[in-house]
Amino acid sequence: MRFLFLFAFLASPAFAAEPIFEPNALLKVEAEGDSGGEGPAWHPKLGIFSSGRGHINRLTPDGKSEIFRKDAGTNGLLWDRDGNLLACEPLKRRVTRTDAQGKVTVLTDSFGGRKYNQPNDITVDSKNRIYFSDPRYGPRDDMQQRDEKGNTIEGVYRIDPDGKVSRILGREVDRANGVLVSADDKYLFVADNNNDVGGARKLWCFDLKADGTVDIASKKLLHDWKLGRGPDGLKQDVEGRLYVAGGLNKPNPPAEPSTKEKGGIYVFSPEGMLLAFLAVPKDEVTNCAFGGPDRKTLYITGGGTLYSIRTTTAGRLVWPKE
Repeated sequence: MRFLFLFAFLASPAFAAEPIFEPNALLKVEAEGDSGGEGPAWHPKLGIFSSGRGHINRLTPDGKSEIFRKDAGTNGLLWDRDGNLLACEPLKRRVTRTDAQGKVTVLTDSFGGRKYNQPNDITVDSKNRIYFSDPRYGPRDDMQQRDEKGNTIEGVYRIDPDGKVSRILGREVDRANGVLVSADDKYLFVADNNNDVGGARKLWCFDLKADGTVDIASKKLLHDWKLGRGPDGLKQDVEGRLYVAGGLNKPNPPAEPSTKEKGGIYVFSPEGMLLAFLAVPKDEVTNCAFGGPDRKTLYITGGGTLYSIRTTTAGRLVWPKE
């Protein structure tokens, strides 16, 4: 059964003049439990895929929740340019691809002979190169990715179509979480979300070179959540605006004592101007993804619930191609 949750879209004169979300749009509860964990990814025929309770779950077009891949231990999900399902698997410390027949291929499970921390979020550029983040949340024992001085690395990696893996960000970020390559391949957005005391809660933009490497000197701060919960997953609409899951509704001291920036979806210009904010009632708001026949439905995962809301502009999808 589907419900409408009457939690208003918040706006102020400082926000965008044109509406980001459809006027009078309400946050709609699509599913509870399994389907509301992380990494939503929309399929035009199969429905909404998401990570939750250890599985990859599917919410069918007729509203039925089912397990697509049991005990997958996934987080971020994304369809690549060929319609295969890419998945970050923090439990098994790897990145995989599942084809249309259900065959799972491990794309990478180590770098430099050492296991990853917890692959978290994933993005794809126009050349089908895959970028993923590798933070560590929870116990920090057995962190194998380290620099030459022995310092831990929670960075970003790139997988080329030939299978070669490169680390493109190391200690230039504190704890990389959400990642997104812009439609023109010129920018890499990174949600730097360290939920320890004094950790970074920042959204960065880096210039991305033609060869898929990052111009470190280009690092630009777009937004800082400071003492609250930082940014998580993010997506972009066809106008280039960023839709970022983040914020906190209930204090979580000592690491996250502030609720000044509430939990929800923050909409920014590519330059970092806050254009709109959509309040989401449940912590933690983890990710979002566009879908629907016109790509104007934004699906949001937060607190074990899968929500949706209508937008005025279509989202940018890697697949299916328009």
